[in-house]
Amino acid sequence: MDFSPERIDGFNRNSFYQTMGVTIETAAGGEARSTLRPNPDLCWPFPGQPHGGVLFTQMDTTMAWAVVTRVEAGENCVTINLDIQYTAPARGDRFVCRARVRHRSGRIVYTRAEVTDDAGQLVAAGQGAFRVVKALL
Repeated sequence: MDFSPERIDGFNRNSFYQTMGVTIETAAGGEARSTLRPNPDLCWPFPGQPHGGVLFTQMDTTMAWAVVTRVEAGENCVTINLDIQYTAPARGDRFVCRARVRHRSGRIVYTRAEVTDDAGQLVAAGQGAFRVVKALL
């Protein structure tokens, strides 16, 4: 299922995304894109450089959005595994994550993602596995 900009905006208003500084921009056709404008309080131990866990959360969230574009109504997904490689220091005010579904095998969906800074430099790359589950809501 694809998500309209209006529906995505509704999800972007949740307090978790706002605290982290994550905004989902697009989610359709097995792909998703998000922007991270990190909360300065989450830039630790180096000012202006988000903690690696913030980038991990952005990647996990964006991958999940890519997955849910490939599930049926009434289904959702949960993370089974996510491996991330930090390729360069994440310095700056804005980071973009692009995630894509690579393969589905039954209820398991495999994804890949990259996070780049404003200059287009790769700062993190990862791959994840997600289980498709019945939606709770």
